[in-house]
Amino acid sequence: MKHLNISVRGKVQGVFFRLTTKAVADQVGVKGFVMNQQDGSVYIEAEGDDFALDALLDFCQEGPEKSVVEAVEVQEGELKGFSNFEVVKKAQS
Repeated sequence: MKHLNISVRGKVQGVFFRLTTKAVADQVGVKGFVMNQQDGSVYIEAEGDDFALDALLDFCQEGPEKSVVEAVEVQEGELKGFSNFEVVKKAQS
């Protein structure tokens, strides 16, 4: 099990990025959350095995159909023991 903090930059808000990320995470068994940031990026905290996290990162490189991903930054973090994957509605300031 690993924990990743992922920041996705580009045209990633208003293109169903969060919803599609949740669908992918649920499909591969990743736990955590996704939320829009005030700077226009999308922030994801994800926990799972290497295979599941690699699948999620592959998705993040492409994004949903109308998105334009310019950069994906990934940092490993400490496990938090998420029980599911959530779309967080409001960006934290």
